[in-house]
Amino acid sequence: MTTAAMTTAAMTATTKGTMTKLRARLLGDTRTRILATFVLLLAASTLVSTVLLRALLLDSVDNRLQTSLAQEIEEFRTLAREGVDPLTGERFVGARRLFDVYLSRNVPDREEDWYTFARGRPYRTTAGSSPSAFGTVAGLSGLDEPRQGQLEGPDGALAYVAVPVQVAGERRGAYVAVAALGRERREVDQAAQLAAGVSLGVLIGASLLAYVLAGRILAPLREVTNTARTISETDLSKRIEVAGQDEISVLARTFNEMLDRLDAAFETQRAFVSDAGHELRTPITVVRGHLELLGRRLPEGRETIELVTDELDRMNRIVDDLLTLAKAERSDFLAVEDLDLDVLTEEVYAKARALGQRRWELEAAAPGRLTGDRQRLTQALMNLAANAAQSTQPGTRIAIGSALGDGDGEARLWVADEGPGIDPAEHQRIFERFARGAAGRRRSEGAGLGLSIVRAIAEAHGGRVELRSGVGRGARFTIHLPVGPPPAPEPDDDEEVSWSAS
Repeated sequence: MTTAAMTTAAMTATTKGTMTKLRARLLGDTRTRILATFVLLLAASTLVSTVLLRALLLDSVDNRLQTSLAQEIEEFRTLAREGVDPLTGERFVGARRLFDVYLSRNVPDREEDWYTFARGRPYRTTAGSSPSAFGTVAGLSGLDEPRQGQLEGPDGALAYVAVPVQVAGERRGAYVAVAALGRERREVDQAAQLAAGVSLGVLIGASLLAYVLAGRILAPLREVTNTARTISETDLSKRIEVAGQDEISVLARTFNEMLDRLDAAFETQRAFVSDAGHELRTPITVVRGHLELLGRRLPEGRETIELVTDELDRMNRIVDDLLTLAKAERSDFLAVEDLDLDVLTEEVYAKARALGQRRWELEAAAPGRLTGDRQRLTQALMNLAANAAQSTQPGTRIAIGSALGDGDGEARLWVADEGPGIDPAEHQRIFERFARGAAGRRRSEGAGLGLSIVRAIAEAHGGRVELRSGVGRGARFTIHLPVGPPPAPEPDDDEEVSWSAS
């Protein structure tokens, strides 16, 4: 694959990842979900109401036109049945005279047109006397009985009612009343579109208002989240202002009560750690002093006294390690400063050489700046170096080094040995408290807290500890300290097993 293709693929993957995160964030936001639900419900109700409104208006138009046409036909029939010719004062004797009188006395509604036929021929119409006007209803000129229905005209559908005209028992013509359904329906469609536009405007305005109101309603939840983010073990004083008696107010009040309980629990824990550190160290120191005094007076019991003293030293180390782990999550655990990475590496190398007769090597000391706690990082690396020394034979190579990533945004400090290695099944377990290595590596004299302290220090710096080890191939512990965003972990090969403690 060419460089350009790889770059394009990477950009595409980055874009997709960004869109996926944005979509997940939007869909995961409660305010957005409430607004989306509200908009969907309002849009659905608007759509249904618009469709129903159009259907009702169309039905109303059809009924009104049919009623109007029926009324015109009834008036025509009344005139034909009971009316008299104003010129003669007698009953009508011809269809044309009947049509003339009716058309002179009546005016059609705006949407109506009247057509008359005498002896099968077009006579007069309110729509004009052009042949095309009569052509639409010409098929009704010869009917023998009343008829109603719809026709398709040049401008759309037409509703009609037609009746034959009989004079002296003889069919003389036909009268047809027509209403323009197409024009009326177009007006209904325009009204429906106008209503839809108004509803859309109302929907947008209501959505914006709902977004603002949802934000105000959910404000206590955001305050709960913000308060939870600012809470640390050393500061549990933050509380949420509560007003009202609704469900969210009850939640905020319950959250405050939980903080009160946590504050009391952490205060008890802090007091216990402080008291335990003092109360455990004091008797150990007293017993150690008396044993040293007793050893000078009773030389024959020196071996027993040295054994007890060694156990007291181990107990003292355990107390120190436990106190370190107890303080690891406190905000004052680290005293960060700007460090020279190469200087820190060389200092640790110089101190580690005193841990045993091993072939110590300074594998790399990268120049560069690092922000961290010098003492804690030194403590972590010295723990790794002590583990390596205890797990190897005299003369075994142990390498200490550091590197500053070129573009990957992290610094790395490592301790590597050529000892027996670590079983892959134990990679995770050895970072737990009081965990000890299996028979493949020599058992140390500690209590199994060293690697837990290393992991706690790395995590306090926002980093992680990585272990690479294959059976019989030694072990390499690497502390990754982020300078920028941490890189993705590299895949392992078949012969080397990797596990990260983070």
